Amino acid sequence: MGSTQDARVVKAAAAEIKARRGRLEISQEELAHRAEVHRSFIARLEVGRSQPTLAVLVRIAAALEVDAAVLLQSIVKRSKREA
Repeated sequence: MGSTQDARVVKAAAAEIKARRGRLEISQEELAHRAEVHRSFIARLEVGRSQPTLAVLVRIAAALEVDAAVLLQSIVKRSKREA
């Protein structure tokens, strides 16, 4: 995966997580609490400045009330639309 494609995936992950959090109408702080991460990490994640580990992505998915596979599939689809 090249750096351009990597950047699209990171941007897509940021947008997908933020959009799903918005649909649940929860704050970054609430998402962080549910996923057992710091709120500043969620903030950095939502602007594409951080990337979660696989374990943290699974916790974020659970906190967003979605299966991790579905979240990842949504991120991949979003990244392809932005290509």
